[in-house]
Amino acid sequence: MTPEQKIKHMILALVAEWSGEPLQGVTDDNIDQLYADCDEKWDAINEIRGGQVETGLESPYSRHYESKSVAAKAPDGSWVGWTYWYGGGKHGEPEAIDWIEYAYDLTCAEEEKTVTVRTFAKATGENAA
Repeated sequence: MTPEQKIKHMILALVAEWSGEPLQGVTDDNIDQLYADCDEKWDAINEIRGGQVETGLESPYSRHYESKSVAAKAPDGSWVGWTYWYGGGKHGEPEAIDWIEYAYDLTCAEEEKTVTVRTFAKATGENAA
């Protein structure tokens, strides 16, 4: 699947999850038609648009909106990235910017880390040495 088709698959999977019905029979050949035929996709599009994680990759610049690069794991286990546009003030409409067609495949190396966080404060009274 192309990155655009992977996002469409994520959107259809979310619609199916919300409706409680399994999503079956999705292929490279029929994903675009399934997506076009889905009338309940608009809330799922807005849910997916924000991404699962920020990638830290450079994103395009606009003088009207803020942007950041985000990504999500596709149903096939691969990662897809795109630009999340937001802001714009009272009359801004960043959700109207085409973003699905500009999606791109990503590689992602995941590793689990254990982190120790220490918080210090001055000892007072009996605890002072």
